Amino acid sequence: MTGKSEIQSLNTTQTERRGLTDLAHACGFEAMAITSPDAIASAPAHLRSFLEQGFHGEMRWLEERTNERSSPKALWADVRSVIVFAQNYGPETSPLPELDRRDRGYISVYARNKDYHDVIKKRLKAFARELINRHGGEVKVFVDTAPVMEKPLATAAGLGWQGKHTNLVSKSFGSWLFLGVIYTTLDLDPDAPETDHCGSCTQCLEICPTDAFPAPYQLDARKCISYLTIELKGMIPKAYRKAMGNRIYGCDDCLAVCPWNKFAKDANEARLQARADLSAPSLLELVRLDDPAFRTHFSGSPIKRIGRDRFVRNVLIAMGNSNDRSLLLEVTNKLDDTAPLVRAAAIWALSELASSTEFRGYRERYEPTELHPLPLAEWASAR
Repeated sequence: MTGKSEIQSLNTTQTERRGLTDLAHACGFEAMAITSPDAIASAPAHLRSFLEQGFHGEMRWLEERTNERSSPKALWADVRSVIVFAQNYGPETSPLPELDRRDRGYISVYARNKDYHDVIKKRLKAFARELINRHGGEVKVFVDTAPVMEKPLATAAGLGWQGKHTNLVSKSFGSWLFLGVIYTTLDLDPDAPETDHCGSCTQCLEICPTDAFPAPYQLDARKCISYLTIELKGMIPKAYRKAMGNRIYGCDDCLAVCPWNKFAKDANEARLQARADLSAPSLLELVRLDDPAFRTHFSGSPIKRIGRDRFVRNVLIAMGNSNDRSLLLEVTNKLDDTAPLVRAAAIWALSELASSTEFRGYRERYEPTELHPLPLAEWASAR
């Protein structure tokens, strides 16, 4: 976006700053802060270490444009200030008890309604338009759409700090935060960075079902259930299947257990509040979704992005963890699915729910005619 390019500075007096904060609130954000584009000097080293250790797994896009990701000026040479916004999406109560409902699926809180990218981007554009109208300058708007390191920038701007789980934590809003960023040519006074308030607490590290934190402030995404259920395209490694429990899209354990959440407010926007059918949905209903039904059911949801096959793979893993033999018929139905990934997941679920005699019967029927390596690998490694 471009306004009056000759206006490149803004004297952020107390009144002007209050005006920006009020504008952010009017656009639907709960917090806004400003930092300089050179405020995350340590970010390149952290990113390089993360990539060198292979913690990013199949997220190869993180290997691209690392220079731009590490430095706002490398992405846009004209940027003078970075405005960071936070939107709370915290649930009314802790979602963790839903993990005990093994005939139901657990969907990460952020994905239980409209795609937050669409919601936050609309708000950022509204703020940007008014900023240009009032003060001129040029802007670029980002919501996970470019190589921008939102969490380090938010820390530098003082919105919070990156906790031991690597996510942003706020003294006012806890761990449940969406972030958005605006780069601008306006020269704005930066806010003071936030300091770390985790102290000796390690609850987020201890609760992780897959031990995805090799050390405090480090995440091995390859072990993270959010990565496994969303980013990983193939079969989920056996070492993590049991630990997934009924989590079928993402994981909130490290967020939900954070003590700072006691200060968090409930999400104040209807589009960010959970759809009833996405809070502990029936595994039986979800596993029956074909591709058209999946696309319809998750229209406007971030879940739609992973596609039906990956999603049903996750559902079948949850069914295998359910200890509920009433789900066995639907599991066996998926042995005939057209998607090899789904057939492979069904084989594992079958091995968990069926008796030895039942499993042997299905194996004798299906293994000889299977041609794809994914299901064949599951048959070969099954009991």
